[in-house]
This record gives sequence, C-alpha cells and structure tokens, in this order.
Amino acid sequence: MADCELCGATKVSTREHRVNKAMLAICQRCIGQLNLQPKQEAPGLSRARSAPQRTAQPSRSKRNNLMNKSEKELASDFSRRITSGREGKGWDQVQLAKRMAETINVIKSAESGKPPTDAVIRKFEMILGITLMIESANEHESMVGRSGQSRGMTIGDYLKDLR
Repeated sequence: MADCELCGATKVSTREHRVNKAMLAICQRCIGQLNLQPKQEAPGLSRARSAPQRTAQPSRSKRNNLMNKSEKELASDFSRRITSGREGKGWDQVQLAKRMAETINVIKSAESGKPPTDAVIRKFEMILGITLMIESANEHESMVGRSGQSRGMTIGDYLKDLR
C-alpha cells in the first residue's frame, strides 16, 4: 500500500504510470478518471491487418476525367462559349446555376476563365447545348532551332544581356 501521487489518497494500491515525462505512482481511481488504462488495439486496425491487400485501381474520377484523356481538350475560348450560350437562352447567371444545380460562384468562375471540373463541363454542354471539349490538336511548336527565325529569348540570353 502506498500514497497516490496525483490525488493524495493514502494507503491505496498504486501502479507506476508515465504522465507527461514523469513516472508517478497512481491509484486505480485516478487511472480510471484520467483514462490511463492500457490501450487496446482498435477493431478497424485489426481487421485491416487481417484483410487481404487490394490492388490499386484508379479512382472513378481519374478514369472518367475527360481532360486527362489526350483525345479531347477544353476549348481555349470556353468562357466565351458559356457566356454566349447562357445569353442565347436569355438566362442570367443565377438562373443557369439553378438549372445546373450548382452555385453561382461556379458559373462566375467558369465565365471569368477558370477551367471547371469535368462534371460541370458536362452540365454546361448538356444544359446550354454547347461544345466545350474539342478534339486535341496536338500541335506543339518549338521555336528553338528553326532556321531563319528567331527562337525567342531564353534565360541564358537574358543573363548574357545582364553582363
């Protein structure tokens, strides 16, 4: 029998417990009140350890992401297409947002030039009857190394000009 170093109870059975960085002799009542019982393994953790590992599959959003597929890309003038499609129907931004079940901020940001998500692109195309995803041109121009034409300024050219 000893004294509890937390509550001061005398002649009680105690156990050694680490509280912060100190080892204290604590009675059973304090152990219960401070929830210092030995921790048991969480049931979800034991099930996860015993379950067979699954192979990683691409998430649904990555599989259906139109912009990640190389055959189609968002039109460069998508914001103008959305605005003209909305105005062609005679709707304001609030009416379009209600018809699409989206917030007004989604409509405003798309019309200001921020690319929308794939789901929102599909809604715009369906409700406004417009095409936002166009065939990918895959035309990449490289200005370096063309004979007779300027290649444009590079960082190296800029640093040479500074000297």
